[in-house]
Amino acid sequence: MTAFGAPVAEALVASLAPGSGDTVLDLAAGTGDVTEALAKQGARVISTDLSPVMVEAARRRGTPGVEHRVMDMQAIDLPDDSVDGVVSRYGYMLLPDTARALRETRRVLRPGGRLAFATWAPAKLNPWATAYGPVLIERGLLEPPQPDEPGQFSLGEPERIEELVRGAGFDELSVAEVPVVFRPSGWAEYRRIVSALAASMREVLERLDDETRAEVDDAAKARIEPFHSGEGYALPGITLVTTAR
Repeated sequence: MTAFGAPVAEALVASLAPGSGDTVLDLAAGTGDVTEALAKQGARVISTDLSPVMVEAARRRGTPGVEHRVMDMQAIDLPDDSVDGVVSRYGYMLLPDTARALRETRRVLRPGGRLAFATWAPAKLNPWATAYGPVLIERGLLEPPQPDEPGQFSLGEPERIEELVRGAGFDELSVAEVPVVFRPSGWAEYRRIVSALAASMREVLERLDDETRAEVDDAAKARIEPFHSGEGYALPGITLVTTAR
């Protein structure tokens, strides 16, 4: 998964372009991939996540120059004008109130400070992540996502991103596509990783009887077979990286 996310981490760091000694806030930092990349650029990083487990996982990396804190993106526990940059990989799209989180982001940024964040492009551009969802929805086993519901593809349209970002007080804005390729070694690894990434889907799969689960697995596997590569798969996707100030 680190290799899968590396192009996005690189794009975020390049978009933020932190100077040596800048203070950067990493929101929804997870296990700290982006935090570590920023620290290597000489930035002082405040690495945060709502999950204490994730914060502890990032802390275990032992990256120098990093402060680790449990923090809610919708209520950032920092003073106004206190950081030079804010970064988030796949955080804003999962929030109940993205607009509030972006206003909080604007509040803690110093004048001229820059924001860089990643979200997934629409589902049709991300076949790596869409094997199981449609199969479960078609069989009535999973509710389809609602238009305003937080989720993996809720910020997939640049127009919606621009509306939210400008509404939070940012003026300059750009959205770029970053291609990624997910390379599981085989079907078993694909199933294990993808189901681990989506709690609601994993819970549905675990509740199914053996016969239904096997039928769902076969249908999901058929959706990724066009991307078979060697003994594994090469599943494409597109991330949107938004930069604003």
